[in-house]
Amino acid sequence: MLKATSIFRIAALLFFALASQFAQAQGPWVYLGEANVDGQVDHDNIKVGSSQGSFRAIRMRVDIAPIRFDRVIVHYGNGNSVPISIRSKINAGGQTRVIDLPGDQRIIESVEFFYERASGSPSKPKVRLFGLH
Repeated sequence: MLKATSIFRIAALLFFALASQFAQAQGPWVYLGEANVDGQVDHDNIKVGSSQGSFRAIRMRVDIAPIRFDRVIVHYGNGNSVPISIRSKINAGGQTRVIDLPGDQRIIESVEFFYERASGSPSKPKVRLFGLH
């Protein structure tokens, strides 16, 4: 019969093995650029370009103050564009869901943001864009 410590060790090993596989499936995320919400309502465009390679997903991280996203438009290297409706408030330190890009891995030319400061804070929020190969 297995002792409690042996069962605990086996459970811990299984947990870490599964967590490692999940982490590998989720990333490594590549930093693609950042923008500041300078006005109360703002519109910015982060240039990415083909030198970064192709991506299958993106996500945005918000810092300093909350941002209320209206929409995001991903512009691809082949000239196509895809609008993504986010329409949610992301608090400082938070991030959007993983946004899967349609089709195969895609070269991103730029990502355009339409957003505003969510709290009326005098601080300028920052959004950082990340891509997943």
